[in-house]
Amino acid sequence: MRVIVPAICLALSATVNPALASEATFERIKIDAGAKLFVAECRRCHATDATHESYGPPLENVVGRAAGSYPGYDYSIALEASGIVWTKAALRAWIEDNAGFMPGTKMRHVGISDRTVQDFILAYLGSITTRDGAAVSE
Repeated sequence: MRVIVPAICLALSATVNPALASEATFERIKIDAGAKLFVAECRRCHATDATHESYGPPLENVVGRAAGSYPGYDYSIALEASGIVWTKAALRAWIEDNAGFMPGTKMRHVGISDRTVQDFILAYLGSITTRDGAAVSE
């Protein structure tokens, strides 16, 4: 019964407010597409969490995190000293042209200039940010 009640509530909310269901559906599609694009474009160097090996720092909880602050990762001096917080706008600039955005970075990658692809990857990164991003991590 516990499973049926939430399902009924969700169905009723979609009937009462179809825009709400459409927004939630669209967001889920963006996140799912972003996860696939992350695997295709980013996973060769970045894991989502510390339980998986990766060349670069894990990207779980990256949105709202201070750049160059993941514990134990050997960042470039440029990134560590940048003072940047990984907002969605900063991440978008990084995804598009990290070397142009942050000269002196160690990361090598081909930029992703397609804004739709960026949107999907950003939606996915937001979905794996599980802590409150209001405060910059130490």
